[in-house]
Amino acid sequence: MRAYELMVIVEGEVDDAGVESVIAAVQEQITGDGGTVAKSENWGKRKFAYPIEKKLEGTYLVFEIATATPGLDPVDRYLRLADEIVRHKIVRLPDSEATRRGLLTDAAAG
Repeated sequence: MRAYELMVIVEGEVDDAGVESVIAAVQEQITGDGGTVAKSENWGKRKFAYPIEKKLEGTYLVFEIATATPGLDPVDRYLRLADEIVRHKIVRLPDSEATRRGLLTDAAAG
């Protein structure tokens, strides 16, 4: 098993229903590929430090993911092609951090 953290920034103009559909689509992509979403957080709408694609604010979403498949290519592809996504970042968590967060057991980490 591998653990990842995914941060997604959705355009600020997207309403709550649109944000919920992005969350559902990401979770569906992950679970469809055999992974699990251990935690998803909506950090709400925040202003950017500088304009990104002429946008001044966006809704931040953070997912903690555990999956047996290496990488999250289908999720990455979906997020690159989605018009309402401003930015996204997938980071593989070190096994020690994933275990500390409860995403991996000690047996799965080693």
